[in-house]
Amino acid sequence: MDALTETPDHQGAFPRLDEAQIATLAAHGVRRPVRTGELLIKEGEEHPEFVVILTGKVAVVEDERVLWIHGPGRFPGELGVITGRRAFLTSVVCEAGEVLTVPVERLRRIATRDRGIGDLILRAYLVRRPLPTAGGAGLRIVGSRYSPGSRRLREFAARNRLPHRWIDLEEDGEAEALVLNLGVAPDETPVVILGGTRVLRNPSDAELARATGLPARTAPGDVHDLVIVGAGPAGLAAALYGASEGLDTVVLEAVAAGGQAGASPRVENHLGFPSGISGGELAERALIQSRRSGARFGVPAEAVSLERMDGHYDVGLGEGGPVRGRTIVIATGARYRRLDVPRLESFEGNGVHYAATVAEAGSCGGGPAVVVGGGNSAGQATILLARYASSVRLVVRGGDLGERMSRYLTDRIRDHPRVEVTLGTEVRELVGARTLEAVLVENRRTGERTLLETRSLFVLIGADPRTGWLSSAVTLDDRGFVVTGFDGGLPLETSLPGVFAVGDVRSRSVKRVASAVGEGATAVRLVHEHVAREMPQHTSRMVRSLA
Repeated sequence: MDALTETPDHQGAFPRLDEAQIATLAAHGVRRPVRTGELLIKEGEEHPEFVVILTGKVAVVEDERVLWIHGPGRFPGELGVITGRRAFLTSVVCEAGEVLTVPVERLRRIATRDRGIGDLILRAYLVRRPLPTAGGAGLRIVGSRYSPGSRRLREFAARNRLPHRWIDLEEDGEAEALVLNLGVAPDETPVVILGGTRVLRNPSDAELARATGLPARTAPGDVHDLVIVGAGPAGLAAALYGASEGLDTVVLEAVAAGGQAGASPRVENHLGFPSGISGGELAERALIQSRRSGARFGVPAEAVSLERMDGHYDVGLGEGGPVRGRTIVIATGARYRRLDVPRLESFEGNGVHYAATVAEAGSCGGGPAVVVGGGNSAGQATILLARYASSVRLVVRGGDLGERMSRYLTDRIRDHPRVEVTLGTEVRELVGARTLEAVLVENRRTGERTLLETRSLFVLIGADPRTGWLSSAVTLDDRGFVVTGFDGGLPLETSLPGVFAVGDVRSRSVKRVASAVGEGATAVRLVHEHVAREMPQHTSRMVRSLA
């Protein structure tokens, strides 16, 4: 920490609070002197206080590597200050001075009342969020690229936007020594390293979630006004409106907020974002907004059953007791379809991907990529991957690119110099020893086969509804989607009174982010109507905010 030059602002990631804003915060905090070397925020620990630098300087470090240096008016910390996650980076005083500390709970109340302060902090943390990942900071996942456990943990970290670094035992010459030095046997990999010394041996998603401070589900026993199963766009909208309208709202999510939209590299046709927005960023903003309104989240919390009880419903979970709700919103979305080709499973994570975010795009390594699919997800992936791959071949089963893809995407794909479209074609074989080396495709009309060399195949061919956990609890259509709108019932209501279905999981829904958001918001209004009709004893408490 010899160089104490303050890091320049980067796209609003390191703004300064003005004197009036500092005075507002000071009324709720404590000024105190700090000495060189004093820890203000420690990696792996929760954020008990929001820190503003008044004088002196603070370095943000990771493994003794200085990432940034902040001066007066700035505030260190990450999004976990607001969301309750543990810190991924350490902040240490590198030039003695004075700081202002504000308890996090007070900061949240101030941010709600003072939009200027709240927006400044929120914007800074959102812009700052990907910077540690880009710099290689955060937790380490150490394992074999061929291990299903490694693929699972990497996907979980990426989907939940946990800053992390992947260490491949097959490629990193020092990785084996690192694992041995930490006393980990080969059969205990993959491992996750947090804070330099803390090691999780082949952890479950739930263990990693607890270690990194992801929100835990509520204690069993309580009966909530509204339980939402699934945190895609529809579930997040229901959470926001339910909590903001005074309902005791709990959201259960099996993997990560955002659903399929959260894995989309770019959502370009959503109202209010003329330049588009990544699915991950849209999901994270919605998650923060919902939590600020009072919604509580459990991640991961996989629903395995739904039972009607006396006056409420029980949502059974894979781990732990059931979560109980007077009303339920089913927003579990759909699951990616897989290609019907031999050896597919052995290449999943080793060349075959079901999402195309920046994390997966890096696997192209500047070589050619192949995308399979004819819908908007495949089109968005093609445009993104063209920035990272030397070329992109889009393989479409149908004979018309515009049949299921929006016009704005087909135009960009046809005009892109590094994209080639192959219509009327299907994948027949995956070629390679342990990693993908090529894809064999066949023209459906002529039978002609072509070998496409690639180490990166992106499969985006639609999805099936995530309704296996419902069994016979509600009526499903012949494809497994939830049927709603029965005679005598409310719109979006299933065959069970007080149980609603929204978004991609619902039969005949419009598969668009905006429509899913609309359905989630509408479901909350219908929850109030159901309560007023079926449970008048709860009406005054649950709808008083609407008066």
